[in-house]
Amino acid sequence: MPAITLRSDADPLELELTEGTLVTEFRGPAGVAGEAAQRLVTEAVGSNAHGPPLSAHVVPGDRAAIAVAGDLPQAEAVLAALRGCLATGGVAEGDLTVLAAAPLAASRSDSRPQGAAAFDPAVESGTAYLAADAEARPLYVSRVLVDADVVVSVGRFAWDAALGGRSPEGELWPAFGRSENRESLTRELARRGREALVDWRGAVHDITWQLGVCASLRLVAGRGDTLHAACFGLPEEATRAARGAAEAWRPTVEEPADLAIATVASDATGFGGVVRAIAAAARVTLPSGTIAVVAGAAAIPGLVLTRSRQGTPLGPLLREAVASGDSVLIADAVEARLLARCLGDRRVVLLSGLDEAAVEEIGFGHAADVGVVERLANRAEQVVVLHEADRMFPRR
Repeated sequence: MPAITLRSDADPLELELTEGTLVTEFRGPAGVAGEAAQRLVTEAVGSNAHGPPLSAHVVPGDRAAIAVAGDLPQAEAVLAALRGCLATGGVAEGDLTVLAAAPLAASRSDSRPQGAAAFDPAVESGTAYLAADAEARPLYVSRVLVDADVVVSVGRFAWDAALGGRSPEGELWPAFGRSENRESLTRELARRGREALVDWRGAVHDITWQLGVCASLRLVAGRGDTLHAACFGLPEEATRAARGAAEAWRPTVEEPADLAIATVASDATGFGGVVRAIAAAARVTLPSGTIAVVAGAAAIPGLVLTRSRQGTPLGPLLREAVASGDSVLIADAVEARLLARCLGDRRVVLLSGLDEAAVEEIGFGHAADVGVVERLANRAEQVVVLHEADRMFPRR
């Protein structure tokens, strides 16, 4: 049967499987890059399918802000299209600010688009009072966004299987809040898991409404570093359209496999990409099955995750991490909690840049080369291959 190519940060890896192995392979949707991506965004913001076109949101003399929440697929092309459309609407170059907030999770790539100013949540003077929440607590948001006449929200719509669906990445809140707001979300995820996202969704709605955001661009990545879809309009409408486009990252698997091979996207950093890939693979794998993760540059997992994998009860570890107030420990606690929830009794084999000792310390099997994954696949009755699994949210 034809070889299966697995992409990693290094050279491509190929699996040579024997005939008789039942293999189902899934990839993300195709996308475009460069000038084609710029045209795709230009068409989206010029459409009135989900609200007024971007040019209708501004008049000459307006101070406009493009709020980039986290990393974007084809960022330079996206921003070139937005700048051009705002200029057509009468916004002068000196009245336009592009402000970029770093991804919420350290496991996401942080490459600020060229020409964008960086929002620093640790600088309180860079924020301004916006409103109070339901419990009368003051909400502070980037001063640039509060002072702007028009805010164009730009973010990626993505899935996170470890969180049971939608990722918080790509939203204005808490990306453009103070450091304490980011830390609060992480702390609540460590304490309550997915339940914390209920409050987060409410806060996103309130912040968006208080800022008066009527122009929202939601982007759906294609496989590799490409752009699959651009959805523009009123925030709720744009998000709904992006959710529909992102269904292309939700493959349907009829029967769970005894082996899932999951690759991690090249832009993932830290250990979070591995956790998300495992969560996606677990959704298509038997409870007693095996997950082989191919990650080009996985980082060494943190202390909380390591200790939990070594047998220390997770509950006390989570409480200890939250009580410490250490943001690194708390973020690690979130990964430990999410991994424990999705993995169950499944076995994990990791092919990455980590050495054997580091992999075995967390109770994973170490794959020295692609041959180990090949042998697992050739012994399995049914194999599911998920390319860029950390971006997927499979269904059965």
